Amino acid sequence: MNKSELIEHIATQADLSKAAAGRALDAVVGAVRTTLKKGGSVTITGFGTFAASKRAARSGRNPRTGAAIKIKAARVVKFRPGKGLRDGIR
Repeated sequence: MNKSELIEHIATQADLSKAAAGRALDAVVGAVRTTLKKGGSVTITGFGTFAASKRAARSGRNPRTGAAIKIKAARVVKFRPGKGLRDGIR
């Protein structure tokens, strides 16, 4: 499912126009992005938790040449599914 299919699904399930569903989806994604950027986490009960964490610098290998390279430290987003989501796909 891509973004436009998700917007269409939200529009039909919530009885909204596609434009309103698109704005709602953009607002949710923006709120999650802003919260993660500030170092917080977003928990949606029954769905899961989004959290930003730091990944340490490490060494790796260039797959083409096999040469050792240094990979910089980075902030990454992690998602931990909630019980409702895990149980819903079994």
